[in-house]
Amino acid sequence: MAEAERVIGMPDTPEAGGAEPEESSGAAAPEEQPVSRVKRKIPVLFGVALVAYLLDLGSKMLVVAKLEHHEPIEVVGDLLRFEAIRNAGAAFGIGEAFTVIFTAIAASVIVVIARLARKLYSLPWAIALGLLLGGALGNLTDRVFRSPGVFKGAVVDFIAPANFAVFNLADSAIVCGGILIVILSFRGLDPDGTVHKD
Repeated sequence: MAEAERVIGMPDTPEAGGAEPEESSGAAAPEEQPVSRVKRKIPVLFGVALVAYLLDLGSKMLVVAKLEHHEPIEVVGDLLRFEAIRNAGAAFGIGEAFTVIFTAIAASVIVVIARLARKLYSLPWAIALGLLLGGALGNLTDRVFRSPGVFKGAVVDFIAPANFAVFNLADSAIVCGGILIVILSFRGLDPDGTVHKD
């Protein structure tokens, strides 16, 4: 309707007729740019997620093959060691009685991120959400495929700092992604690339 009123309101002159294609091309440019921006950011999101997922998966396979049922490896004296444990709870061993619930939450996070990706214009947000997605997929893989059963599997943790909970690379990716999201939110940067000021 607005387009019809604009065309009707234009003077019927050769100059106006010559300007009309420029008006159309100028109006089309803002519509085309978001599409190209989305195409650039979606690969970043899934690329970061893939790298985080593969690093987590590879490290867990190595830990299960070489470290499980063996003595911990001291990396930095008493400050940091690698020790294989199976964690049925959430990140850092929290809530071991709610494995199925945490599995459902991880699956929901993956779905939400996948839906949000369609409107993702911001590179920092793509990196942050990619870390979250890769970490969630890493731990979800354990919960689905490891013992004691589907959706009840225990996650493989192995990074053991002194006086701290044991965790894995997926947990690290999730925490880093979450911290980055908090920073971006405080700076007023939205996932669609716009900046707002409160």
